[in-house]
Amino acid sequence: MEALLNPRHSAKFIAENSKDVFIEEDGVRKVSEMLFDKVLEKEFSVAGWKSSHELNPQAVSEDAVNWVFLADALNFSFWSEREDQKCLVKYKGKTYSGYWTLCAAINRALDEGIPITSAAYYATMTLDQVKHAFRSDTEVPMPLIEERHRVLNETGTVLLEKFGGSFLTCVKKSGKSAQKLLQIIVENFPSFRDEAIFQGKKVAFYKRAQILIADTWSVLEGKGDGQFSDISSVTIFADYRIPQVLVHLGAMKYSDELMKTLKEGHMLQSGDKQEVEIRGCSIWCCELICNHLLDLYKKKEENMSEKINAVLLDYYLWDYARDHREDMKGIPFHRVRCIYY
Repeated sequence: MEALLNPRHSAKFIAENSKDVFIEEDGVRKVSEMLFDKVLEKEFSVAGWKSSHELNPQAVSEDAVNWVFLADALNFSFWSEREDQKCLVKYKGKTYSGYWTLCAAINRALDEGIPITSAAYYATMTLDQVKHAFRSDTEVPMPLIEERHRVLNETGTVLLEKFGGSFLTCVKKSGKSAQKLLQIIVENFPSFRDEAIFQGKKVAFYKRAQILIADTWSVLEGKGDGQFSDISSVTIFADYRIPQVLVHLGAMKYSDELMKTLKEGHMLQSGDKQEVEIRGCSIWCCELICNHLLDLYKKKEENMSEKINAVLLDYYLWDYARDHREDMKGIPFHRVRCIYY
């Protein structure tokens, strides 16, 4: 098996050769300074994953790990074509949109007695069963439902045939290494192979594979089987919200041509040059923000390497994007329909 592509190296190569997306060094510095005090808050910690998000599993258990695996197997393409037409899921008196529709639907299915987090169940789910479990409470269905059905059957089958039906087996096989777990995921589960060709070179983002590692680390509270010694080797998860917030905060900039394309609502294809540049530069930009933050603390003679990493930065920026949606209206996100993010 050839060596696994490295998202960090891929991102650096893309950023160095990008023609339509630019990292702004002043902006990187400003974002780092903005985050300086935030890294000591609960939101910027592994505990924030549970405390700030009521839909996430609160237990440390094998069931919770399998919940995370299911959620990240399906963690793609939640954006709406129109602001007034959205897939929404009501759960326990609250209405959820975007990625949270998936989490709410999983919890709703479990409450209804559907063993949705069991590989033995979803490996053989029919399309109708998938449509029912992930039904919307509006006229707008969850996007890419046929692809979700295919991914469920495929990942469930692999989990059953190779790992005894539990993602915890994969976690244990990794020997507390995030990179080893990344290799296990990408080698065994085809839908996680988030790769592209850029300037004749193969590059990788592994958004869902890396977020699966991060969420496993978070649900296990960084302890026991989830005590990944190399968690800081994981990059941010290149999706459509993180680039938007980086441009909004001035750490990244789009060319006039790209901004016009995005403002006109044009769809990009997965693997398009501009789409690859947006995702690669987002990863590299966040690497620079993390490095700058660590340097700021070094000047105060504080070692924050345990508290600052790309996973926690991504969680923070993703929540920031959600909470500042109105402020970011002038910055369009890039539109892509694919199973990778």
